[in-house]
Amino acid sequence: MRLKDTGMSAAELKAQVKKYMIETYERMDFVCDHAEGIYMYDENGEPYLDFYAGIAVNSLGNCNPKVVAAVIDQVQDVMHTFNYPYTIPQAILSKEICEAAGMDKIIYQNSGSEANEAMIKMARKYGVDHHGPEHFEIITAKKSFHGRTLGAMTATGQPESAIQVGFGTLPVGFKYAEYNNVQAFADAITPNTCAIMFEPVQGEGGVFPATQEFMEGIRKLCDEKGIMFLLDEVQAGWGRCGAFMCYQTYGVKPDGVSMAKAMGGGMPIAAVCATNELASAFTPGSHGSTYAGHPVACAASLAQLREMLRIDAPKNAQIVGDYFAEKLAKMPHVKAVRHRGLFVGVELEDGINSVEVKHHCIDNHLLVTAIGSNIIRMVPPLIIRAVDCDVAVERLSAAINAVAK
Repeated sequence: MRLKDTGMSAAELKAQVKKYMIETYERMDFVCDHAEGIYMYDENGEPYLDFYAGIAVNSLGNCNPKVVAAVIDQVQDVMHTFNYPYTIPQAILSKEICEAAGMDKIIYQNSGSEANEAMIKMARKYGVDHHGPEHFEIITAKKSFHGRTLGAMTATGQPESAIQVGFGTLPVGFKYAEYNNVQAFADAITPNTCAIMFEPVQGEGGVFPATQEFMEGIRKLCDEKGIMFLLDEVQAGWGRCGAFMCYQTYGVKPDGVSMAKAMGGGMPIAAVCATNELASAFTPGSHGSTYAGHPVACAASLAQLREMLRIDAPKNAQIVGDYFAEKLAKMPHVKAVRHRGLFVGVELEDGINSVEVKHHCIDNHLLVTAIGSNIIRMVPPLIIRAVDCDVAVERLSAAINAVAK
């Protein structure tokens, strides 16, 4: 549906949102009327270069034709069944994801938070089943982000932030250790620890990739202690970091991994992949969801997966990501650039407010997001080219200079 089909003006639509919706987001001051490829178009048909990609969702571009066609085709056959009968796209997708990820089993969810909740439950149940009723503690990283549901937000290592504050007593069983510090995690382990869980690239924490030593060290530590190694790849997975899953770029395999965001190409779908050992914790009744593994979402995901592999989007993410990072580092007032593939963070000099820069970028028709007071995060479609990066650098530079003045 486009704005012209509603009979409303943009101002009227915004007023309706303000009247009826519980707002928990800072809105960009334009209406997304339609989107295609690497662009989003406002109510006047003006294009915005989309380096936000629906928060790393539209990794093959907005409204990718293969994904759209798969959705239309599946809607005409089966729209919803729940998980009692076998459904065709779900079965085929399961095999192809597990093979691409090098994992044994998969369970579907609807969002990243739900996937992390499921993975947390799976690890806790495995610990309790195998080691006793107190064996459910999970160590996560400081400055992490794992979602907004109660378990996922408690796993998030930001106890003083708005993510956790004001919700009363949170679930027990979580501890936090310094990211990229193997010894800190080792020191946090107790006899009741069942798992270690972190993001291979901390997004909300400032776009900090894990070091090779950290990934290898945590894998070794988990093996030595007999605990599960869990990765949250809700945002880092599905091609963004230069391989299908980010952990594959390190040559390190976890026991469980969550995924979402780019998985559906714009349709809501998520999952947890696990080894046979970890997956054995879940049996009928252990977990469930009415919409998880939805036929239409699975059809979209299957089209997304096949197209991503066909065009080798992960390789493009690696090549273009390196090019983009090199260009960004040469911009004025930039303190540091951190990236893995097309998961990119730009740390600005002190005094250059990233929120103000973000707003100037929107005025310049470039969509990015701000983290804290001095970091710009970009997660563009994996189909962008060097020339698109050049445009983004030009517009971001103009925004930074405007704020600096």
